[in-house]
Amino acid sequence: MKLTIRKENTEDFKTVFNLIEKAFENEQMSDQKEQFLVERLRKSNAFVPELSIVAETENKIVGHILLTKLKIKNKSNEFDSLALAPVSVLPEFQGKGIGGKLIVEAHKKAKELGHKSIVLLGHENYYPRFGYEQADKYGIELPFKVPKENCMVIELVEDGLKGVNGMVEYPKEFNE
Repeated sequence: MKLTIRKENTEDFKTVFNLIEKAFENEQMSDQKEQFLVERLRKSNAFVPELSIVAETENKIVGHILLTKLKIKNKSNEFDSLALAPVSVLPEFQGKGIGGKLIVEAHKKAKELGHKSIVLLGHENYYPRFGYEQADKYGIELPFKVPKENCMVIELVEDGLKGVNGMVEYPKEFNE
């Protein structure tokens, strides 16, 4: 299967909306509203167009990943980071490495743009293969109750999280 990974463009929005809806419709750990989150984030200050990426095969979009800006704050400092949410692959294309290729490409692009780290809430058995570690190792917390093994971070550059700790502050669009 020949896969093309590229930046999402406005003509892709409806296709990506439907893809995300299908990708999450049977996901137990989901509210099945990720497609609406992506729509809100595209209109927000947290949106970085280069970090909304699609995977295509035979002119069909089969996967999408979105990284958006967030802050990590403590009493004396605030740090810039990114949120990975969501990564979506059409059900019939899952298990073929497409999500992984999207993650690797998103990491590469984020690093090129000067970002140092990414935070995510996700499957503890999936993301560590890409270098993600538990956020609590760095003293980074998410602002809601979830198992700590599902709260993860990655350094995109060496020491990308050195001295970084505190509470993750997601863009308001995550809470709408």
